[in-house]
Amino acid sequence: MTQSFWLFGNRLTILADHTTTGGQYDLIEGYNPPGTLTPLHRHTRYSEQLYVLEGELTVWAGEKKVVLIPGESFLIAPGIPHVVGVLSDQPARALVVAAPSGFARLIAGTGTVDEAETTDMALFERISAELGDEFLGPPGALPVVAVTA
Repeated sequence: MTQSFWLFGNRLTILADHTTTGGQYDLIEGYNPPGTLTPLHRHTRYSEQLYVLEGELTVWAGEKKVVLIPGESFLIAPGIPHVVGVLSDQPARALVVAAPSGFARLIAGTGTVDEAETTDMALFERISAELGDEFLGPPGALPVVAVTA
């Protein structure tokens, strides 16, 4: 059963989580409107593999900056500070594989069903900490060094 939630302006649909993958991974489809940026963050317990279906995603990961187009993917290893955003005037759609499972728990626990609702930041910070996620800055903050890969 798929579930969709809004988180930081993005619609995230959980296609598979720990209940269907035995905790091995989460599979999420993201719809990212133009101008959206995730907060600067890092995952300490799982990797994040992005695969673009439509549009363009810009990824700042550690010292790298890459622009991904449909059919391209990028792996963000655990511990790497990163931001994912849509800088073009068109939305982007992408698949995210988080391995092992964990990211879907954050989405389901803190996302909202209504785009207009705001995220409970205290709850978000608590579940993030339980998962080993660290937030290093607000949306718009980038890793210290970002060069084109």
